Amino acid sequence: MDDRRPVSVDSPPPGSLRAVPGLAGLLTDYHLCTEAEKGAPVPDPSRLPDRYRRETEDPDHAFADATVLVARDGGAAVGCVVVTGPVDGAVEVKRLWTDPAARGRGVATMLLGAALERAGDSGARAVRLSVWRWRTGAVALYERLGFTVVPSWDDRADLVCMERPA
Repeated sequence: MDDRRPVSVDSPPPGSLRAVPGLAGLLTDYHLCTEAEKGAPVPDPSRLPDRYRRETEDPDHAFADATVLVARDGGAAVGCVVVTGPVDGAVEVKRLWTDPAARGRGVATMLLGAALERAGDSGARAVRLSVWRWRTGAVALYERLGFTVVPSWDDRADLVCMERPA
């Protein structure tokens, strides 16, 4: 029997992201892990590149033109994803991250499902994302959800760009 609480996904109201328990930690962990995977480990959050540090310190400002979806176990955030507003008929999914302790519970799938629903509600025709080549589990998840590799819109090495209909 599984005695874990069910995970829920919601979109905190604008201006309230700083108050979401655990969200800043998730964003920080995402960026610290990404920098380490890129071969440029950062010793602590204060040393993150400015644009990433701003996301962790002031997510309301950093994501003012986007929707942040939060997966919660009880009141604490265990996962997050950012969905940008439509540009040229497409929304972009960014910063998908699940707390390692909550992995294997379908949290990322739930977050992506909510992101895809949000994209459809926005009137977007497509949903796009970029993912580092070495994140093979994430690439496999995206492929299961209908994303396919498309020509890159970003010139960073090892970045895979994917897209699917909204």
